[in-house]
Amino acid sequence: MPFSAPPPASGERYALSASLDNARHLSSLLRAVHFQDHATCLATASGLRVTVEDAKCIQANAFIQAEIFQEFSIQEESVMFRISLSVLLDCLTIFGTSSLPGTSTALRMCYRGYGYPLMLFLEEGGVVTVCKIHTQEPEELLDFDFCSTKVVNKIILQSEGLREAFAELDMTSEVLQITMSPDKPYFRLSTFGNAGSAHLDYPRDSDLMEAFHCNQTQTNRYKISLLKPSTKALALSCKVSIRTDAQGFLSLQYMIRNEDGQICFVEYYCCPDENITEAEL
Repeated sequence: MPFSAPPPASGERYALSASLDNARHLSSLLRAVHFQDHATCLATASGLRVTVEDAKCIQANAFIQAEIFQEFSIQEESVMFRISLSVLLDCLTIFGTSSLPGTSTALRMCYRGYGYPLMLFLEEGGVVTVCKIHTQEPEELLDFDFCSTKVVNKIILQSEGLREAFAELDMTSEVLQITMSPDKPYFRLSTFGNAGSAHLDYPRDSDLMEAFHCNQTQTNRYKISLLKPSTKALALSCKVSIRTDAQGFLSLQYMIRNEDGQICFVEYYCCPDENITEAEL
């Protein structure tokens, strides 16, 4: 149920304004990266990117393309601000997390610019709620410099394969070891928990494997505590792209299809565990 927010006062304009017929599309994506209280929002002509970081070791990005919105208008080359993700999610779900069949919460989001609050106009069943959320100066974000030319190994897996792995592997392990290789075992996930070592292998011709591009054998370990937040995105996704660069940095890109069949992406970047020596691998 689309609607229009009140026009800005005379002589004023919104640096960013966007509307969605169903606010759940946005809130479900934001929940997938909600492992820290604050997030940095960057709006450009291509859409909205919401970034969350922790301990300079992990970064999550939720991408909501401009085409997902019923209206997406930006008056500057880019608009950037920091915001409490917890408060934003509370506001987006102010009518509850599940609507009655046939109803949805319409959203209009407006931001006048630096120093101003983010304005949310939410409407459901003829009731309109207005929320003002304070914005903050954005902090400098980590640059993992994960361009395609630096990717050494890449596979695309149906998400159910990775969901099964996280269910079967021993999560008492401190690390998840990932092996990607042009030869056997091709793609292996290993844990080292209280019950001993556990390994799961995926052959390159597995029904779950959609693409397999491995140039060299790499084995890296990542702290499970850093990877656990990404399982929120994994639960929503249908496919996952797993990439590593020469330094062992990991990219997990989740493809998420919303109720209307539209595609969005959530990407996690994670540093390898530097406490592991080559001999231990």
